[in-house]
Amino acid sequence: MPDQATLNHAAQVLAAISTDQRADTALRFYFESHRYLQPPAKRVISHTVFVYFRWLSWLDSKAAPQRRLEAAVALHERFVADPKSIKAETLAVRAVPDWLPSEMELPHDYLRQLQRDPALWLRARPGKSAALAKSLFACEPTDRAPDALRFTGTQDLFKTEQFKTGEFEIQDLASQLVGVAAAPKPGETWWDACAGEGGKTLHLADLMQNKGVVWATDRNARRIDTLKRRAARAKIFNYRTDFWDGGSRLPNKTKFDGILLDAPCSGVGTWQRNPHARWTTTPDDVRELAATQLVLLNNIVGSLKPGGRLIYAVCTLTRSETTAVANAFTTAHPELEPLPVLGGAPQLTLWPHELNANGMFIAAWKRKI
Repeated sequence: MPDQATLNHAAQVLAAISTDQRADTALRFYFESHRYLQPPAKRVISHTVFVYFRWLSWLDSKAAPQRRLEAAVALHERFVADPKSIKAETLAVRAVPDWLPSEMELPHDYLRQLQRDPALWLRARPGKSAALAKSLFACEPTDRAPDALRFTGTQDLFKTEQFKTGEFEIQDLASQLVGVAAAPKPGETWWDACAGEGGKTLHLADLMQNKGVVWATDRNARRIDTLKRRAARAKIFNYRTDFWDGGSRLPNKTKFDGILLDAPCSGVGTWQRNPHARWTTTPDDVRELAATQLVLLNNIVGSLKPGGRLIYAVCTLTRSETTAVANAFTTAHPELEPLPVLGGAPQLTLWPHELNANGMFIAAWKRKI
């Protein structure tokens, strides 16, 4: 159980959260203004805040914040000791918003996974996972992705020499599987259309062995700057950056061997890691984002070469943003043929309870020659 100081810090973080600020953002700002807090204390405070939002529907809204936090931690400890102590039927009603069942199935194992602490995944440089695991010690490999390692230690990874010298990126396993599904080849030209801070851009570039080029675009200059810093640390140089607002006016006239659209989405697949979003995401968000995703796909499809591959990925599990978007796009574009994803069907749903990672949907197409 957290001590009183931890509960007080966590209560102050809760007080700072507003309708337009996520819990992880509030934590970051809080730690920036409380620099005396050491990494172990920060970890416990963050954990306490996230546990609070996992068990929010069980808590007495009239109780003091510290009492609610304390109750949430007690519930979490009970659940960790015996996951079946709380029935899946109860989780279906209280652990997720009431609109979710209309958008997706709720397997019992999925609901229990939502309440667990999330795993931390690393992506080693290609072929270097065994060496990295040996140097960091607390790492477990997986057969799902060749360079993925689950980190089980407590050290501050950002302060390790291995991180500073670009030997790994912190990247969720589901995100890594998007790069594996894209399977870019050295010498090809790819476009990461909504690159964000560049996690998938760097993975594509690594898989291409620093040969060819990956164009990375985003509408946010800060994200592009972060991408550049990450690429410099990783000694990745086969990429170019530009700005794109998602509209029909494209950043360049290049025809690509492959395009990755990691589209903006509701993020339902990240609710284990980001439980606060369960209570801020709405059905309107899902509908609006699904419309945006289809527009983005339609805007970029003309940039594919004959034989070029298009990968659509979203870290959500709602039907509106996954199969509905993919099926509508397939129907509208007979010049494309669906491609198998990771050796299976042209559409793949990655469930959190099957991966011990985020949820993800991936669909793939090839432009007919």
